Amino acid sequence: MKTSRAYKSYITIGRTFGSWFSPIITGILLTVLHLLVNIGLALDHLFFPSIRKKKISPLAIVGNPRSGTTFLHRFLVNQGFGTGARLWQMVYPALTLQKLIKPILPLLEIISPARHHSTAAHQTSLTSLETDDVSLLFKYFDGFFLYGFILSFAEEELFDWFDPKKRDTSDRDFNWYKKFWTRLAVSAKHETVIPKLFSISTNVPAFQKRFPGAKILYMIRDPLNVLPSGLSLVTGVLDKRFGFWNLDEDVKNRFINRLYNALLELLKRFHEDWENGSIDRSKVLIIKYDYMMTNFEELMDDIFNFTGFSPTDKMKDEIRITAEQQRKYESSHKYNLEKFGLTEEQIKNDCSFIYETYLTK
Repeated sequence: MKTSRAYKSYITIGRTFGSWFSPIITGILLTVLHLLVNIGLALDHLFFPSIRKKKISPLAIVGNPRSGTTFLHRFLVNQGFGTGARLWQMVYPALTLQKLIKPILPLLEIISPARHHSTAAHQTSLTSLETDDVSLLFKYFDGFFLYGFILSFAEEELFDWFDPKKRDTSDRDFNWYKKFWTRLAVSAKHETVIPKLFSISTNVPAFQKRFPGAKILYMIRDPLNVLPSGLSLVTGVLDKRFGFWNLDEDVKNRFINRLYNALLELLKRFHEDWENGSIDRSKVLIIKYDYMMTNFEELMDDIFNFTGFSPTDKMKDEIRITAEQQRKYESSHKYNLEKFGLTEEQIKNDCSFIYETYLTK
């Protein structure tokens, strides 16, 4: 890649938002953080020797943003089904560093970038369970988060930089996830790691090859809700931080169109691999959002059968309580298609394969 992602991000932020100085400070802080993390990762082998032999059993929750992945992820982890990554652990993945950082988390929360991300669409904080895709952003300054929040603004289309068909970084990424998840498992004293990932929708066969024992819960929701809600989530964060809706109309439209197409591509790639037999279906459980909201108890029975997990009486009680709450739930996250230049007909046409394969049965 002739132009570095860091340089292109800097130029893009400067030209789009007129912010030229603060990205330099952020870059310096990230460089220092990266150095400290690498030192911490090396020290982990000295202070936490069990990471060398620790076995992990990933149960990955996969699906587009706003498809119900966050709710299911947080429920399973909070009920002790397995361990998951909290945002601060992704920023400071070394166990050695975590021992030093944990006591001052309340102070770090004040300056955390998560404060820009906490909206009606998605409440978060440093201590919240989050998508593991974030860890790639901090580790390599790469991945779909970088494209979705920054490089979709670039004057030229840069999706090829993040497309595994054009630039495959799966070996690097999966090796990192293995190191990161092993540390989570050691810290939590648990073998089952529950990552939440949306980017591997484009590359599930490679994920299954790297983690042959992994099981996947794949979330499906009506694209009429998923796509505009995903756009609203990202633009809400950008508006809170940079005033997105005050940008030039052409810049806004270019960004929205690129992000829409990227979110659509996540759906297309999984469906393509699902239909052509590239995915081992025996290790994937398809979960429909509406079913999760109206039949949560039955869904959890499906998950227990799929994973072989035996729930405790306390967990069964919590499932019953949650099932009642789910049936009454109404999202406070509001959006409209017009705002994003979309129509119901366009989304239904673009996502006809989703309706035909998953939502008509």
